[in-house]
Amino acid sequence: MTDINKNDVLTAEDGMARCWWGHEPLDYRIYHDEEWGRPVSDDIRLFEKMCLEGFQAGLSWLTILRKRDNFRAAFAGFDYHKVAAFDDDDILCLLQNPGIIRHRGKIEATIHNAHRALEIVDEFGSLARYVWSWEPKSREPGIGKNDANAPVPSVTKTSQLLSKDLKQRGWKFFGPTTAYAFMQAMGLVNDHMQGCSIRAQVERLRREFTPPC
Repeated sequence: MTDINKNDVLTAEDGMARCWWGHEPLDYRIYHDEEWGRPVSDDIRLFEKMCLEGFQAGLSWLTILRKRDNFRAAFAGFDYHKVAAFDDDDILCLLQNPGIIRHRGKIEATIHNAHRALEIVDEFGSLARYVWSWEPKSREPGIGKNDANAPVPSVTKTSQLLSKDLKQRGWKFFGPTTAYAFMQAMGLVNDHMQGCSIRAQVERLRREFTPPC
């Protein structure tokens, strides 16, 4: 797919037009059609995505996606109450688990961030309430020379502010680019491209969705 323009929408053999990245392989197609951009308010799923976005740093999302079930098994389904209780023995076990990314810094950050998630829940009532307080009021342009005119940005003002706020709260491995990828995936914005068959479905779900308050 190296010759594909990232502004493209591609039509597959099933007759559906998709964002260029969701065309193939099948793992991406299923994720694009059934998950990406659909609003999520479940705390466990939100925490999972925040962690997996951190693990993705320096890697492709496809690598993480194909290991997601392994990650779920290794990190107690990303129940942050349970992850926060992980100790040094658990870290050593995770470092020996070939089914996940065995990066000590990212593993320790996941456990550390579970404690920070508990703090957010104590303050806001749920992780979802905190996350959805960052939903942009309107479409935001990208920041930076490569993003300024891009149809799908990689960093926005809100993602910068979200990343900064989480950093101040002690979170790790959640920079502005990671924050925007999280916002896209969890439905805080709809970045399915114009012409994508899924875009209207996601927009309808966003209209029907009531953010936690």
